[in-house]
Amino acid sequence: MFYIGVDIGGTSFKGGIVNSDGKLLFSFKFPVNKNNKPEETINQIVNAIKQLLKDNNFRKEDIVGVGIGAPGMVDSVNGVITFAGNLNWYDLPVKKLLEEGLNLPVRVTNDANAAALAEAKFGAGRKYNSFLMVTLGTGVGSGIVINGKLYEGNFGKGAEFGHSLLVMNGRECGCGRKGCLEAYASATALTKDIEKMMNMHPDSIMWDISKEHGLIDAKVAFIAAQRGDKYALDLVDAYVSHLSEGLLSYFNTFRPEAVILSGGVAEAGEYLISKIKDYCQKQLYGLKFAPPVDIVKAAIGYDSGKIGAAALFME
Repeated sequence: MFYIGVDIGGTSFKGGIVNSDGKLLFSFKFPVNKNNKPEETINQIVNAIKQLLKDNNFRKEDIVGVGIGAPGMVDSVNGVITFAGNLNWYDLPVKKLLEEGLNLPVRVTNDANAAALAEAKFGAGRKYNSFLMVTLGTGVGSGIVINGKLYEGNFGKGAEFGHSLLVMNGRECGCGRKGCLEAYASATALTKDIEKMMNMHPDSIMWDISKEHGLIDAKVAFIAAQRGDKYALDLVDAYVSHLSEGLLSYFNTFRPEAVILSGGVAEAGEYLISKIKDYCQKQLYGLKFAPPVDIVKAAIGYDSGKIGAAALFME
């Protein structure tokens, strides 16, 4: 059985053909052009899928369906992207547009839900009955798996941990509110903090690392911190406290067996995870006197959005 999974991201659109074992066989990718109308972008996805099938000698009849993982608030029942702040999309009938363009069945979910489904079926979530997935990328996404099933909330619009309140009247978030966890714990937020810190401290080795790396992103702070840069250490400590406080709220609400971290920031791996564990272990209602919650890195990583979107047709 073959499926197509598409991951609609804040900076790029990625898709591929996936088999029933969760293996990504062939893929495509193209950058986001925010000057395009949403309908034009959907047409690009249609054309990319058609070309992918043609280039790899697949017929439409070989494909069970097309799964879409999309950012923001998604109505998974009707296949509509209700609100994607990072793309400035509103009430976009993705399912309808893609089905008309491809003549294939389409299912849509939030991108973090797709990543959670991928980990549940093929990755780090296979050993857990119930877990939370938190993606730390352009925004902060999340997915919930309870008793082995993806939980999306009413009309698929639940599990938006990134837009839970962390700081009253705090930083502005892309969703229009102030103080959301996303405004403090996303890769975008951390990158802004890094740039601000670097401009305040020209003696920081983050300048050298960003030149080595070719750009300023979340990795710069973690690399510099591990090399002992005091400014980077301050950044990492602040980031860990913000993210951990958000996670503690979810632990106390759901008490899952595990939280799985994915996205660009999670690539810091055990260095980041050990700091989060240390922070959470000290909190009375977090982990100290409560059942343990494993904190682990996603196993699938970069391709989880595509694989999880395809897995919408494997349920």
